[in-house]
This record gives sequence, structure tokens and C-alpha cells, in this order.
Amino acid sequence: MPLPIAPPIEPMLARLAAEIPSGDEWLYEPKWDGFRAIVFFDGSDAYIQSRDLKPLVRYFPELQADLRRVLPRPLVLDGEVVIMGEDGLDFDALQMRVHPAESRVRKLAAETPASFVAFDLLAEGDRDLRAAPFAERRAALDAALAGVSAPVFLTPATRDRATALDWFQRFEGAGLDGVVAKRLDDPYQPGVRAMIKIKHLRTVDCVVGGFRWNKGEEGTSVGSLLLGLYDAAGVLHHVGHTSSFKAAEKKALVAQLKAYMTDDESHGFGGGRTPGGPSRWTQGRDMSWLRLRPELVCEVTFDHLQGDRFRHAATFRRWRTDKPPAACGFDQIAATPPYELRQIFAKRR
Repeated sequence: MPLPIAPPIEPMLARLAAEIPSGDEWLYEPKWDGFRAIVFFDGSDAYIQSRDLKPLVRYFPELQADLRRVLPRPLVLDGEVVIMGEDGLDFDALQMRVHPAESRVRKLAAETPASFVAFDLLAEGDRDLRAAPFAERRAALDAALAGVSAPVFLTPATRDRATALDWFQRFEGAGLDGVVAKRLDDPYQPGVRAMIKIKHLRTVDCVVGGFRWNKGEEGTSVGSLLLGLYDAAGVLHHVGHTSSFKAAEKKALVAQLKAYMTDDESHGFGGGRTPGGPSRWTQGRDMSWLRLRPELVCEVTFDHLQGDRFRHAATFRRWRTDKPPAACGFDQIAATPPYELRQIFAKRR
């Protein structure tokens, strides 16, 4: 059966808000941390499209095969490709799939198979549902995926703001990085930021184990501070960086950091994970860095963890001269996957 919608189409997007909106017009869902994807299934073949309108099938061949097997009828689904690990969603494993070698992709597909979490229904059979209000699309999605087997899952949803607030607090750290609010009367609006996302923002105290110069201003301006946390064995690991300083502050940092600079390789993430050098992800950028004795502590905010690293650059808040470096451990940000997340994936392979 030919579908009424052909790829590629832009997904509907979300704008960032500071708090979860209230009112009877909203439906709330957990915000999944994976690859946004639209699935086109015509009854026999499945096509997986990325947020930037490109095919994802090459990187998730096992998911394509599973979609053909478990989807009940022709559907166009909006959702998220995820990989569930022992401690929650594993974005690192997901990124590893984007690899040029097909043999590598096939190996990873067998070791860490992907799942698809659906949260909207754009078409069913020969019906284009994009003009229908979200309340109708969600009801149709519930019916279409009733009894569907792994690795396709239906995202939880609630109209109760108190439940959404509870999710926001308890799901943090398990690979779910906030809550999405959707108006029940909204049609599907490709490319429009019609939804609202509320993301976590946490603080943590980190050791400054090194720094990088500002490109073109080497020796006169600091580009970024390299941040570390201690594991249970007392080893300092690089977890991310912060560069949220004004131009004058970056110049002033030179004198401040000079007193802590060292060539001793036992300092500055000695023995632990280091900031690393150029890779296919850095595209030839200068990734050299200078070591510091692990004596400076700063407080930063971050929005999400990718494994045991910050997904994005952290934001500097203040120096913590009152905090001993040894107290800056991973235990500050430890989290346990919530019961609901384990239940959703209880039937996965």
C-alpha cells in the first residue's frame, strides 16, 4: 500500500522553556535522549529518516528488519531511536553506530541492538493524520501499537502536571533529559517549534585539570577550562569543558592559571581519561591542551550526561576555594534508572 506521506519530511520541533506549563490543554511526555527519527512502513518495507532528512537505515540495519517484523500495518511514526544499557539509555553506543565501515556497524548491531520509541502517528494506512489534533493522533497511536512487541515501544504520556514534575525529577540521569509538553489541539507542524521542552540543568563541582588556549591568542587568552571528577579509586577523569567567559576574563585567567601549570604527567588527569586529541569527530581542530596541578575547583552547570561525560559545554558559575579537590567525585551526579524506564524496556531482546 502506498503511504500518503513520502520521505523526507521535517519533524515537528520544540522550543526551550524554563518550567513545565500548566493547563488542561497539555499532554506531557518524557524527553528521550536518542536520535530523532521518522519511520515509514508501507506494509512490507521500512525506511528510517533522521531529523536532518537523511536515511538512518545504514546505521541501524537490525532495527529496519525488526520494524518490518513487528509493525502491524502501514504507518508513519515519529519517535526516537535509542539503545538501552544497564544504567539507562546509552547515547555513546548510539553514536558509535555512525561509522563508515559496514562491518563495524553490523558488529555493533548484534552487540547493542537499537529500539524505537514512538510518540506520534502521522499516517495510518492511506490516511494522512497531520491535520488532526494531537489528542486524536495520540489515541490512534495507542490503538495502532497496542500489543506491539520489542523493539518498538510507546512513550508514556500523562495529562497530570504533578506526574510530569515527578518524571522530571526522577528520570534525570537515566538518559531521559527532561519533559516535553504538547498541546492536545495542535496539528502536526513540520519544522515548526510548536512543542515545549523543559530540560534538566544541574550543578556540580569539578577539578580544573588543564586548559586550552584561545585559537589565535595562544599565551594571552584562555579558550576553555578542562574539567575532571574523581572516581571511587581516586583517579581523576576528564568529563568536559567550560568556555563561558567574557574576552577580558579569558585574558585574566592566564595569570591565574600560570601558577598551577605543570609538565608532570601524573597531574592533569594523570592515570585517568584525558581530553584526547584530534579524531574524526573533531575534524582536524587543534585539540592540544596544557596540564594543571589538580588544585583548582569550580562549580559549573550542565544539562546532560553522556555516559560519564558532559554532552555539551558546561557553564562556569563560580570558583570554589572552600571545596577540596578530593571531594569532587562522580558520586555528586550518580543516578539510578527509574522503575518506569526499566518497565518500558522489560520485553526488549
